[in-house]
Amino acid sequence: MKAEWKKRIDIMPDIMGGKPVIKGTRVPVEVIVGGLAGGMSMEEVCREYRIKPEDVRAALAYAAETLSEEHLIAVSHDCGFSLTKTCLLES
Repeated sequence: MKAEWKKRIDIMPDIMGGKPVIKGTRVPVEVIVGGLAGGMSMEEVCREYRIKPEDVRAALAYAAETLSEEHLIAVSHDCGFSLTKTCLLES
């Protein structure tokens, strides 16, 4: 389902400040993923935000793909290491 999320997720500067949302709604992907992470079931998320199970799966696929494109770089400091995150953007 690598590119399937593109059929159900919109990223537009004039909607929710450019955050990824379910098409035709103002429901951000982060809210869906956060709800699931917080213990809500898929059914509860769908009911709460009036979206379909396919939307929830698309949000998870988007999150997974976004995380797979992140690069973490260890940066040395006098007191140890820290991680810096960089993201690749599609053109």
